[in-house]
Amino acid sequence: MKAEWQLAWRRFAVMLMKELKQLGRDRVLLAFIVYAFTADIFLAASGVSLSLNHAATLVQDLDRSPQSRELLSRFQQPYFRIDGTVPQDAAALAALDQGRAMLVLSVPPQFGRDLANGQPTSLAMQVDTTNSVLGFLATSHAQQIVSQYGLETAMQRLGMGEAATRNLPQVQNDIRVWYNPNQEDSWFMGISEMLNIATVFAVLLPAAAMVREKERGTVEQLIVSPLSPFGILLPKVVSMTGVILCGVALSLFLVLIPVFAIPVKGSLLLFFVLSGLYVFTTAGLGLFAATIARNLAQAGMLSILILAPMLFLSGAWTPPEAMPGWLRGLMFASPLHYYLDIAFGILLKGQGLADLQSAILGMGGIGVLVFGAGLLLFRRQFD
Repeated sequence: MKAEWQLAWRRFAVMLMKELKQLGRDRVLLAFIVYAFTADIFLAASGVSLSLNHAATLVQDLDRSPQSRELLSRFQQPYFRIDGTVPQDAAALAALDQGRAMLVLSVPPQFGRDLANGQPTSLAMQVDTTNSVLGFLATSHAQQIVSQYGLETAMQRLGMGEAATRNLPQVQNDIRVWYNPNQEDSWFMGISEMLNIATVFAVLLPAAAMVREKERGTVEQLIVSPLSPFGILLPKVVSMTGVILCGVALSLFLVLIPVFAIPVKGSLLLFFVLSGLYVFTTAGLGLFAATIARNLAQAGMLSILILAPMLFLSGAWTPPEAMPGWLRGLMFASPLHYYLDIAFGILLKGQGLADLQSAILGMGGIGVLVFGAGLLLFRRQFD
């Protein structure tokens, strides 16, 4: 029994070294892996923002009163950026159509006089909502500014200054922002992109390693060797898991932590162990693609077909609450959904095994089924 285990270990070590040497010879793929785990994550964390910043704003002040100037002066950075004035409605619409402005504010001629006389007045606001998220944020911030100015104007007309309002009953709204107190978009975007890249390579690398054997004709040599299908697949999956974990470490220690100051409140050891489990089990999807594909081009196309639902149903881009009911149920079939909870829970919240039990069980259960199905299909192909 001991001799059999030693022989199995030697075969595993030899096949593992074979896979690593084979990957090392592919310099283009290695360069792509390094780029994806460094430059791509840096660009995603620094170049993608989910908040409103310096929205291009044009104004059309037809009143030119102190009241209109006071109101327009409140549209300041970092949310808004006044880029100039427009003389007429046609110019305002042209600026919106050409993308030179996101927001156009039009003040009517009798704006200041109506406010002074206590008469109701209006303010026209045209918003470019081509990007619905930024358009909604611009509308919300503008409404808050206009509402606050209208409330202050009404209170001043009633003779209620700042000193008088202190004696009025008020509701104090104390907001506590946890885990990301400065609401840095780079924290969310950087970690999400790192997990997405790890998922892409977890599916693509094992599939490419297996399909490469078909293209080079070495799969026949493996079939006639004393190795079992499991003995052929395990070194491929383990070697690619190690490569992906090295890429994740590169992202964390070279980009996310030193450049964007992402805190690591939990155990890094636990994060890498669970990341290894996620990559190892998700590789079953790559094995499934390898059993169908005949070349690397087909493997790449099948990987895209597999990855697209995983990424869009993970909850990284669309919150689960915003999904339709039937689609929300499919989200729990994506292993990336559980991996996101695990990664954000460990890195930003400092959660441990007790807090992540449900996510670990969900990810592990799906992983066992996926890896088992991939191994079964691969064995049938050998038979």
